[in-house]
Amino acid sequence: MTTDALKKTSLHSFHTSNGARMVPFGGWDMPVQYSGILAEHLAVRSAAGLFDVSHMGEAMVSGADARPFLDYLVANDVSKMMPGRVLYTPMCYESGTVVDDLLIYCLSENEFFLCINAGNTDKDIAWMTEQSKPFDCIVENVSSAYCQLAIQGPKAETILQKLVDVPLADVSYYHFTEGEICGCSAILSRTGYTGESGFEIYAPWERGSTIAEALWGAGQSEGMVLAGLGARDSLRLEAGFPLYGHEISDETTPFEGGIGWTVKLKKASGFIGKSALQEQKRNGVPRRTIFYTMDDRRIARAGTQVFCEEKVVGEVVSGTQSPILNRPIGSALIKTDFFSSENLEVDLRGKRYAIKQAKTPIHKNA
Repeated sequence: MTTDALKKTSLHSFHTSNGARMVPFGGWDMPVQYSGILAEHLAVRSAAGLFDVSHMGEAMVSGADARPFLDYLVANDVSKMMPGRVLYTPMCYESGTVVDDLLIYCLSENEFFLCINAGNTDKDIAWMTEQSKPFDCIVENVSSAYCQLAIQGPKAETILQKLVDVPLADVSYYHFTEGEICGCSAILSRTGYTGESGFEIYAPWERGSTIAEALWGAGQSEGMVLAGLGARDSLRLEAGFPLYGHEISDETTPFEGGIGWTVKLKKASGFIGKSALQEQKRNGVPRRTIFYTMDDRRIARAGTQVFCEEKVVGEVVSGTQSPILNRPIGSALIKTDFFSSENLEVDLRGKRYAIKQAKTPIHKNA
């Protein structure tokens, strides 16, 4: 795909004017880095980073049956959500494998706002629309109406508070509020994809650059940096967060992908994929996701085989360098029989290197 054919977020000129290195990502022209992945990653851990995530998709589900429809659509429990709450959940096929993982925002009893993965937006909207037919509700693709910025790090709240008219300290983790920023209404959500405290901001699409400029102006004195997709990926992997197409996919179930805690088999409503997931839990999950560290300098990339002695027992699904630990980290999908093995190795160009399982967040527990 040529650069001209790539979609651009409303912050595109902001990125180029601030020296971003742009790359194609999921059909979008996105910043992979500004000052460098290492510097951006470390700044998010110590101060704050500002990310453009406007390529993410958004949907509105509204109507008398909005809540029961969503409870049928996803594996987590929507029935207990109150306005101001955010829910992380997988959306599964009947086979139990994952269509996508998403965030659900409860705006009111009959209105819910969804954030879905950029590369899955069209697929997700089509799937949700088809599944909604028996219900009295509407699924609307509102992706073009919203920009999304993420400000992440220990100083994120202090920086954002300079620009908004609501007390952010009152917003708990996985809750949101609605307030004004730069003269427009926005959803201010205490969520993120870095393992640090922070907020995600949903605002009118056309105000993206204005809000970014204001945040940039408010944050530089606090040590905030502009951050790209490179640091976003290394931060989420250190934190142990899944990425669709890697830890979870249409070939893995939530139990296999390490997010089994989101599957509420005992919730009052049935949901798509419940029978398959019940059966897998009853019969035993055949594969599981582990996170690991390595002592060597080489990084094991996705697709690298994992061995236990002479047996191939799985493969790497994500791998990168941890700027905090200064060594390679990653995740791998392995056969459950070898989940507790201390003799796991990866094969890199014919040579074996040990991997050591680590609890998440990796950078705090390695």
